[in-house]
Amino acid sequence: MDKVYILGGLRSYVGVVNGMYRHVPAEKLGAAVLRQVMDKYQALRPDYIIGGNGVGAGGNITRLMALEAGVDISVPAFTVDVQCGSGLESIATAAAKIAAGEADLIIAGGFESSSTQPRRGYAPNHPDYEGDSWYSVAKFMPGVHRETVMLEGAELACQREGVTKEELDAWVLRSHRLAAAAQAKGLLQNIIAPVFDAVKDEGVRPRMSQRLLDRMPKLLPGGQFITAANSCLINDGAAFVVLCSEAYAKSHGLRPAARVLGSAACGGDPLVSPRTAVAALQKLLAKHGLREQDIDDFEVNEAFAVIDVLFARAFGSSVEKYNVFGGALAYGHPYGASGGIITLHLLEALRQRGGRLGCAGVAAAGGVGTALLLERVD
Repeated sequence: MDKVYILGGLRSYVGVVNGMYRHVPAEKLGAAVLRQVMDKYQALRPDYIIGGNGVGAGGNITRLMALEAGVDISVPAFTVDVQCGSGLESIATAAAKIAAGEADLIIAGGFESSSTQPRRGYAPNHPDYEGDSWYSVAKFMPGVHRETVMLEGAELACQREGVTKEELDAWVLRSHRLAAAAQAKGLLQNIIAPVFDAVKDEGVRPRMSQRLLDRMPKLLPGGQFITAANSCLINDGAAFVVLCSEAYAKSHGLRPAARVLGSAACGGDPLVSPRTAVAALQKLLAKHGLREQDIDDFEVNEAFAVIDVLFARAFGSSVEKYNVFGGALAYGHPYGASGGIITLHLLEALRQRGGRLGCAGVAAAGGVGTALLLERVD
């Protein structure tokens, strides 16, 4: 198996739904970031472009994005949809292709525009047809199709795991505090591709406070836990990394940022999908014979604060090396792009903190967890 490296990558600033990117379709937002990535790393004709996307128009939207970016028509592109896990699974797929000797250079990541996502509805012949009604949240499990299903899953996870409001609040405050500090110090500027006149991540709230959290109403009727603060916002964004083989890096005189050591995916109860992020990390570590103490930095997509709570309970000695720049509760969660975003944050955490091994993890709708293991290259 060939060694697989990540040269680096870029992400857009993350916008909130109907915010700064409200009139920018997903393929144009992704194309703007992709173009900067290709130029920065001189990856003008990769073997593949693999893009994660969860709520776009379908029809292999990654190919459309590549063409919008002016990529040569000879370059193939395909789309991965594992909802929240799409971007990370795209990177894992790219690494597997290179490791198998099927490619030497691949750009992978994801892009999303919730602001311009299409309306969807069932055809009259479908058994779930209910007139001319639309839905925005896909069906993730048999027999259940509601717009609130992800919120219900997080609520159920809190109930089943005995999570407290105090635990959730602490993670919300931490995420915004760390993200605001990273923003003020410019700690992530190295991985930002400013596009469409954006100047900051819209979701970060430097003034997030306990008083504000205490006033937050519950999002579900009869709910006890889930609020707009301890669940991520709805977002737009894009992020891509450049992966290559060892032979490609050597022949082009390139210095990679990290080596991809492996990935793992797992399934879990689709009604309680937040659990799968930790489950995927545990599977990945076991697969490579590692303990949590061996990992220098963790990045997990905190779509809900309950994911943070579950991480802290499973990896109690690793809290200080977890989401060190803040997480999705502050930045937001542009579904298809989030795997790329946390991979880039992980690369920066390893670089800035001098760590060697790092793990990224995502819990996806439908009960699928994905995790990635990286080794920083000196």
